[in-house]
Amino acid sequence: MMTFMKHHSVNRQHVAARPASAQTALAAAGSALGGIAHRAQWLVTLDTHLRKSLPPALANHCTLANIRDDTLVFLVSSPVWKAKLRLFGDTLLAAANSAGIPARELTLKVASLPLPPPETTPCAPLSAAGRDALRSAAQSITDPELQAKLLKLASLP
Repeated sequence: MMTFMKHHSVNRQHVAARPASAQTALAAAGSALGGIAHRAQWLVTLDTHLRKSLPPALANHCTLANIRDDTLVFLVSSPVWKAKLRLFGDTLLAAANSAGIPARELTLKVASLPLPPPETTPCAPLSAAGRDALRSAAQSITDPELQAKLLKLASLP
């Protein structure tokens, strides 16, 4: 059983006070953004877990957008998929409960979902001059890690 801790809202007490300097403002913003980023990652992880409980065809047309109180909010790509996902509402709620999320309701919204990344096409091979330029650049670099990466690129066909 996978358990997900419920994410608490970001403590904004330190953000409310007017910062004395730009550094203080950046630090306060960084802290608040860190909380937002943490919640976003938590939602992505939970989305992956919940969609595993769905048939693959359906899982490809929906995504967890939010959790409000005891309600799961899912986005679907069309009204047809909304109707199909509604049939799996109990399955999603059970999966959420087994993950430690006390969800009792499901809200579905039709919205454009991000397109999957395009299939990558193979790159054209490096020319001999390109490989020589990479080797030359690697020899002029003092950072061993960067030098190793440039040499690795130069060795690719």
